[in-house]
Amino acid sequence: MRAVVYTGKDTISVEERPKPSLLEPTDAIVKVQHTTICGTDLHILQGHVQTCTPGRILGHEGVGIIESLGTGVTRFSVGQPVLISCITSCGSCNFCRKRMPSQCTSGGWILGNTIDGTQAEFVRIPHASFSLHALPNGLDPKVAVTLSDVLPTAYECGILNGQIQPGSTVAIIGTGPIGLMALQMARNLFGPSMTAVVGRGQPRLDTAKEMGADHAISVLGGQADAVASALAVTSNQGFDVVIEAVGTTDSFELAQALVGPGGTIASLGVFGTPCALHLEDLWHRNICMCILFVVAWLLLTMEKVLELGWSMRVRHLIY
Repeated sequence: MRAVVYTGKDTISVEERPKPSLLEPTDAIVKVQHTTICGTDLHILQGHVQTCTPGRILGHEGVGIIESLGTGVTRFSVGQPVLISCITSCGSCNFCRKRMPSQCTSGGWILGNTIDGTQAEFVRIPHASFSLHALPNGLDPKVAVTLSDVLPTAYECGILNGQIQPGSTVAIIGTGPIGLMALQMARNLFGPSMTAVVGRGQPRLDTAKEMGADHAISVLGGQADAVASALAVTSNQGFDVVIEAVGTTDSFELAQALVGPGGTIASLGVFGTPCALHLEDLWHRNICMCILFVVAWLLLTMEKVLELGWSMRVRHLIY
């Protein structure tokens, strides 16, 4: 089979690899129909994810058809369309029972990290009963693939962690898929009074405006100018919620500068270097900071959201 393989810092290759086989009774083999590239894959290429070593097949998102099943998997059948969760869950360890499958003692984020992933024609899924989900009838697979990671990450780590309320002012740092998904979910599901998106590339900032952002602010003119421009739209009061969706020292600095008194920073970027936490400035401003690694616990809820018609809003991100 063909597969996208991480071969070392800044390099990948498309290689012929053996088709995976069942190793445990709880495994499934899935024929991948659709997958995608995550910002985390780019962090791997930059050498920021030390657990992913050269030779690894990348990818942790996808939809496909079950090719074969271990004897211990009874929830699914061969030939069934399924969604592959970015998080592998055994369903029984201490962390899984606490609804933290991202910390699963035999799972978590392993696909495309410590075991071969989904950017291939076939993939082995451990703990298939808790790591696969039946694909709803009629749901476009290209939309459904956002349920693997992009949508739950934006929702769990950004929207819920950010504690967005009706009338909140919201700043989203980052114009990648996660940032733009967070923008859509905030606007369409939670009723903020104002949204501002801060990013680098003008085409993506234009896309944010098309998606309904009230303000789109570039950082290319310098961090100080971006901070001044963003704060100006709040009458220099700062934002109620800041969603940091990049994972760099600059983006983390920006988040701390933009949050207003009593506000919340929801940080969900993948950081590869240490960052400064300015407690000398934050301690007296009643700031809440929330950091969460996606648990993908709300996949079933998100499936219903898409089934109810919200998928039309997601398509702009895909095509």
